[in-house]
Amino acid sequence: MVKLKRFHGDPIRVADADSVAVIGLGRFGSSLALELMDNGTEVLGIDGDEDIVQSLNGQLTHVVKADSTKEESLRQLSLPDFERVVVAIGSDVQASILTTSLLLRFNIQHVWAKAVSDAHGTILEQLGVQHVIYPEKDMGKRVAHLVRGAMQDYIEIGDDFALVKTTPNSVVIGRPLGETQIRSKYGVTITAYKRPGQAWNYTTAETIIQAGDTILVAGATRRAEVFSQLA
Repeated sequence: MVKLKRFHGDPIRVADADSVAVIGLGRFGSSLALELMDNGTEVLGIDGDEDIVQSLNGQLTHVVKADSTKEESLRQLSLPDFERVVVAIGSDVQASILTTSLLLRFNIQHVWAKAVSDAHGTILEQLGVQHVIYPEKDMGKRVAHLVRGAMQDYIEIGDDFALVKTTPNSVVIGRPLGETQIRSKYGVTITAYKRPGQAWNYTTAETIIQAGDTILVAGATRRAEVFSQLA
């Protein structure tokens, strides 16, 4: 059974396996927290700004005003009981580093931390953070790729590998994919396709892509981008 604790009069749940704590509820942190809630994850939101806390009251499982750089505050909020915590503090690098350091001392299994610069990210990595996030930098790269090509969406999976959502070109339309040899010629693979009004389907060598389809192309970033630009 989930127990309840109290912090400054507000009931706070001790974390269960499906809970996530989000520290820093600015644009990135609040968007992340609300998305987690929409997907059925219980969220403890923490911020030092009373106005922000009040604006999210009732939208998160729990939301409290607290100084995350204070160890006692985090302990009162049962942060050591969480397995997953996101440090989304961006405006105060010192607070981000101090908060993250405390969480690592608690031996929390999964800590994600937002970095606002390469130097900030390097410090977080040196502290031992396994998941360093660069929201602005990553979004800028993503939009740049979208602006340059015919891609509808773009996700970089890792170093120099991407998944691209795009419209099909003349290379693949009307022929079984096994006959197009796109992997050997272009270095990419069409992994799935979607017809208007239908769900996504995995491709096979026998799949015939039609002009109105949407496709997912996987491959090295530059190759996937070039393939999406073909007529």
